[in-house]
Formats: sequence, structure tokens, C-alpha cells
Amino acid sequence: MNTTLRGLTSTATSPLSDDEIVVRVRAGEIALFEVLMRRYNQRLFRITRSILCDTDEAEDVIQDAYVRAYTSLHQFEGRAQFSTWLVRIAVHEASSRLKKRKRFETLPSDLHEEINSIESMRSSTPDPEEQFSRKEAASLLEQAVDALPDMYRCVFVCREVENMSTSETANCLDLTDETVKIRLYRARQMLQSDLYARVGATSSQAFQFLGARCDRLVRAVFEALAELRSTGQ
Repeated sequence: MNTTLRGLTSTATSPLSDDEIVVRVRAGEIALFEVLMRRYNQRLFRITRSILCDTDEAEDVIQDAYVRAYTSLHQFEGRAQFSTWLVRIAVHEASSRLKKRKRFETLPSDLHEEINSIESMRSSTPDPEEQFSRKEAASLLEQAVDALPDMYRCVFVCREVENMSTSETANCLDLTDETVKIRLYRARQMLQSDLYARVGATSSQAFQFLGARCDRLVRAVFEALAELRSTGQ
């Protein structure tokens, strides 16, 4: 494990494509799996957190998703992008976790209820004239995104925060392209454009998963994989 972690800088900037890495990991170069983790840690964190609204639980789900992906690499046929296949595994893990804890919220019956929830969130925000730092702005944006109903939040994070295409988002979430477009439109309406103008926040600043947190997750996944290998699984 220490050897793997000492190679963080080089692996994080590897020029290898996802498909090339998958082939080499299958051939026994297990350490290269770290490249994939570092490429997609933040994307998986943002998407799973958008489903669970819980940072710690999202990390647990990502770790489980990586272990499942590694043990299922032989099933990856390359019909879809590796990133899409990986996100689908993570979404499935997060959705299963959500069902187990039985915390599904009843979807609002109409748009007025949805807007009221956003207005309630806005009423607790600082005065519009107050100057926010970039960190505070990103935090406020995260609160606004968290306030979105489940069905809109995940689509918004995929499209606007992770900059995934409509088709990739639809594939990952088992939706039609048209449904993705509609949900994204309504999410944007609920967040309201003046929120962005007022705080000056950019979506790329929100829900970051970097540094020590990224290292911790990589380490945990490799430890879990080492345990699987030691037991012959």
C-alpha cells in the first residue's frame, strides 16, 4: 500500500485511457486501479452525495462501488464508456443504501410546493448586500442544491456540476434524454438565477473531494481489495 501511495502524483496524471487501464488491471497491474479512482472520486462523490445527502455515507458507498467495480471488471464489455459503467454501479449502491434506511421523501405534488421549499431556504441566507468569500459562496450553492427534491438534484449535479452530457446522464440514471432535460430545466428554475448572480458561485467549486479525503478513500479501497485477494475472492 505504501508503494502505491508514493506513486500518487504520477498515477493521477497518467496519459492512459480508461480502457487501456482496465485491460492492464485485468492483466494483473492492480496498482493502476488507483488511476481510475483518482479520475472519478470527485464525480462519484458528487453524484452519490446528491442521492444520499450525507457526506460520510457517500464515501462508504463510493468505496463499496469501487470494490464492486474491481471485482466485476471481467463483466465490463466496453459497450458504454467506463465512466458511465462506474457511475451506474455507484448510483445503484447509493440507491440501495437509500432504500435500506427507508428514508425516501414523498415527491411534492406540484411546483408551488417545490418553490416554497426553495424560498424557505433562501429566507435563511445572508442579506443580498453582504459580500461572500468564494468558499462561503460555494457552501451556499451546496445548500441550495441540497434543498432540491431528489429527482431533480441528481440530474442537476450530473449535468451542471459534473458537466456530463444529457445522454450520459440519462444512461447513468436510467432516464430518457427528454426526462433529463425537463428535470434539469425545473432544477434551474428552483435554484433561480439570482442566487448565482448574488453569490458569484460557480458549480465547479461545489462538493469538492480532494486532498486527504481522496487519499483516504484510495487507501481504504486498496485495503479492501487486498483483503479480498487474501481470502481468495
